[in-house]
Amino acid sequence: MAEIKILNRLVKNPSVKHLLYVTIILLFVSAAQNQDIPGTQANKKRIELKNADVGYIVKDPQTGKDVHHLLGNVRLQDNQIKMWCDSAHFFPDKNQVIAFSKIHIEQGDTLNLYGDYLYYDGKTGLAFVKTNVELIDKETHLYTDSIHYDVNSRIAKYTERGKITNAKNTLTSIIGVYSASENLFHFKDSVKIVNPDYVMTADTMDYNTISEIAYFYGPTELKGDSIYLFCERGWYDTKNKITSVWKKAMIDNRKQIIHGDSLYFNDSIGYGESYRNVIIEDTVNKIAVEGNYAWFYKQPEKFFVTDRAVFIQISKQDSLFLHGDTIKSAMVLDTLGKGHRLMRAYYGCRVFSKDLQAKCDSLSYSFQDSVIRLYREPVLWSGEDQLTSDSMAVFTKNRQTDRLELYNNAFIAQQVDTARFDQIKGRSLTGYFKDNELYRIIIKGNGEIIFYLIDGNAVAGVEQSKCANIEMKFDKGKVSEIYEYDNPEGFIDPPLPLSSNRLEGYKWLDNLRPKKKNDIFNK
Repeated sequence: MAEIKILNRLVKNPSVKHLLYVTIILLFVSAAQNQDIPGTQANKKRIELKNADVGYIVKDPQTGKDVHHLLGNVRLQDNQIKMWCDSAHFFPDKNQVIAFSKIHIEQGDTLNLYGDYLYYDGKTGLAFVKTNVELIDKETHLYTDSIHYDVNSRIAKYTERGKITNAKNTLTSIIGVYSASENLFHFKDSVKIVNPDYVMTADTMDYNTISEIAYFYGPTELKGDSIYLFCERGWYDTKNKITSVWKKAMIDNRKQIIHGDSLYFNDSIGYGESYRNVIIEDTVNKIAVEGNYAWFYKQPEKFFVTDRAVFIQISKQDSLFLHGDTIKSAMVLDTLGKGHRLMRAYYGCRVFSKDLQAKCDSLSYSFQDSVIRLYREPVLWSGEDQLTSDSMAVFTKNRQTDRLELYNNAFIAQQVDTARFDQIKGRSLTGYFKDNELYRIIIKGNGEIIFYLIDGNAVAGVEQSKCANIEMKFDKGKVSEIYEYDNPEGFIDPPLPLSSNRLEGYKWLDNLRPKKKNDIFNK
């Protein structure tokens, strides 16, 4: 202080006085920094005063140590960081700075921190900045009311809501931690990403500012025009629109809704995969496919499902469940160039609904005409009737069975008692349904009949006949009328005890019939 008083008396020119004054302060600070401080190493780096337009020294009334008050274009440096401000209190003995207005901290070539107030401790490397805070690291900008920054670890933390802009993404949260060395943000509480294509919300999230990948923990939603996503764990590549999610995972790509224990989806090419407890829903056509593995495309829409694969035609009255080892669906073009979906199921196929069940080796389902076609030893059960042929087709309308066609070696069997079976066969068969119940059948070509006449609860006789064509009507699953056309011939005999005739091609396959939904998985 004595030197400064002498300076004031001897030097009258304000400019010269200012220059000499600042020079003395810089020399004083430099000398003070070269002194050893108890408990520290003598060569430890300390805060250096590089510039100030005006400065003076006072004694701290509590410690008796010098405090430097600096005004105008203040510049300080502590080893790896540079600091600017309008004014500051500098405590050389504590190696601390309190700065005000136009705070700017620079570390390295990329990180800059701005605000209106700064407390910095050179011994710990901890900085606290508040009011109009902005942290800039390369293309990342962080805005918040206050921030704690560790210059040694290059970690910044805010607890009073922050906003981050990076590329096309704007991220907000109540709590945030940024590691500049790892280019990684950790967000907590009310986390949101706003992108031109979507909005993502989460409870907890990590975000890499270089890869632009978000990692989320806890319930997370992503809402966009082309995609909706929900999960409790996963990641989303915001740059390439690729996601992998698990734990209650669900993706709606606006064509399908996909569930699974884990999901992968590339929104850029519209391709995804799902693992374990997979469900693919088509809400427009009211169908769903289940399994334990699936891949799928959004456009053109197609999928592949295996491992307990099930196709479900959803209906309030009676949903239909179809199982095969593998189920595929793809768009096919007709002769006019219009596309329609065709679904195929392979190997060990079984069908179950309340009113209709079936078994075959493979089948297809056309969405164009709502027809299920069954191939290779197909068997179909409707009520008490068992129907077999070389191949068959089930026509549906309004989610109900409308018509049935059997091609080549059509055969119907119905059990009368433990030994006797009504049997009807012919070249082809057409069956008609009302309210999912078979009520009329027409058999064309080489018709043959074995039919037992019932009187009360007793078998009164057996009719055996042949004709070109046959028409049958049913009432509540039982044959009520039979019409034989074109040269019928036959006879009626009394029944033999505990015996039954068999037409060629007869087989009773009730042991293969799915009697409940889960039976479709039986081999």
